[in-house]
Amino acid sequence: MNDRPAGAAGIGRAGVGDRPGRTGTDITASTAVRYALVPAPRLSLDAVARRSGLHPDLIRRFVALGLVDAERDGAGRLVFDPTAPAVLARIQRLRSGLCLNYASIGLVLDLLDRISLLEAALRGRGPRSETPPWT
Repeated sequence: MNDRPAGAAGIGRAGVGDRPGRTGTDITASTAVRYALVPAPRLSLDAVARRSGLHPDLIRRFVALGLVDAERDGAGRLVFDPTAPAVLARIQRLRSGLCLNYASIGLVLDLLDRISLLEAALRGRGPRSETPPWT
């Protein structure tokens, strides 16, 4: 699997079957790269630790387990979205309230995200019908 946009591997080279003057679908729309005009605000590991009340080593463990999304900046330090403290609070509530291990918490978080997407899709469809529900 290649993460590069199509055409990035061979810029200036014609691919197999490409002929000059050939008409076909326009691939520039599907491979367009979008850049943010304003950089998204990011939080450092220390800021997330202060806001969430957790030790930075525990947050690093959550990142390694895939429970919290993080990126690396140019210096190699972890940076987080502004929503990371809320995600960490959710993890802590699941851990203390349901006595789940971290692998189970990852599964529960995925299921909760899927449920919220399905509920949003249902809300976007509007009223289902004029007939009363079967329940």
